[in-house]
Amino acid sequence: MKAVVYKGPFSVAVEEVERPRIQHPNDVVVRVTSTAICGSDLHMYEGRTAAEAGIVFGHENMGIIEDCGEGVTSLKKGDRVVMPFNVACGFCKNCLDGFTGFCLTVNPGFAGGAYGYVAMGPWPGGQAEYLRVPYADFNCLKLPEGKEYESDFILLADIFPTGYHGCELAQVRPGESVAVYGGGPVGLMAAYSALLRGAKKVFSVDRVPARLEKAREIGAIPINFTEGNPVEQIKEQTDGEGTDKGVDAVGYQAMARTEEREEPATVLNSLVETVRATGMLGVPGLYVPADPGGPTEDAKHGMLLVAIGRLFEKGLKLGTGQCNVKRYNRYLRDMIIEGRAKPSFVVSHELPLEQAPAAYDKFDKRIEGYTKVVLHP
Repeated sequence: MKAVVYKGPFSVAVEEVERPRIQHPNDVVVRVTSTAICGSDLHMYEGRTAAEAGIVFGHENMGIIEDCGEGVTSLKKGDRVVMPFNVACGFCKNCLDGFTGFCLTVNPGFAGGAYGYVAMGPWPGGQAEYLRVPYADFNCLKLPEGKEYESDFILLADIFPTGYHGCELAQVRPGESVAVYGGGPVGLMAAYSALLRGAKKVFSVDRVPARLEKAREIGAIPINFTEGNPVEQIKEQTDGEGTDKGVDAVGYQAMARTEEREEPATVLNSLVETVRATGMLGVPGLYVPADPGGPTEDAKHGMLLVAIGRLFEKGLKLGTGQCNVKRYNRYLRDMIIEGRAKPSFVVSHELPLEQAPAAYDKFDKRIEGYTKVVLHP
């Protein structure tokens, strides 16, 4: 089968690889109909992780079940399904508590697993024609038959639940003001989710005009950090107080405001100043324990200079961690079906799998208009 294979820094190729098969009675094999490129894929693509050549990328996947293991009970061949990017067993302590992003079974020695992602277990990705899904009864979310909502449902694999998770971590409530740093796919989903949850005023901080325009279109207030300190811009629009809540949808590859260099803690520290005293921060943005490409020796080891003194002084609360997709995906699926949510506004390109190398290059370079790319094998 054809799949997107990592070759080395800034290089992927569509190559023939072995087609997955049933290896356990709880497995299914899915014929992939949609798979998306995620911002976190770029960390591997850029050579900033320990990813080795040959890994098949892709943790945002949906499709049609092609084959079922004999132990699968709630699914059948022909079912249309979307899979959380978290690979989870459903029966370990963390899964039973709802923390499926930190499953203790699927990746021995590491809390959590994912398809096609370095250090997240032995699970090949779905930027391919077929995907093996373990613990399928637990990991597959059934969808209505047909092709309706395809570009909405694919976002249930990761970015829609992850953006919603950022708001859940910050405990965004109706009537509150929220600052979302980052206007990429997850940031836009976080801003959208804050509005869905009834926030009265949502600020979207970025520097890319197309992203800021998308934020404006959904009802958020765009803040271009190249035009002035975003903290000051937001405080001017909140009577000097700052926002009630804040979401970091950027993570460790945050850029300095005044020059082209990375400052991994700049978003966290900006949020500490943006959010009012006793407010709360949600951090779904990715922070890794080691970043070979970090700008400082400390950053290379996941050590950041965070303004913990100010965080304490202001009595701010902080929620972190990757999204437990299954906690939200059924609820968000039903919102899509009922017309209450349409996250596909963030999708900028739908392309055949063969165009993945060019899509990675353009997405990585933040070329205007490349907001979210969905591939169709």
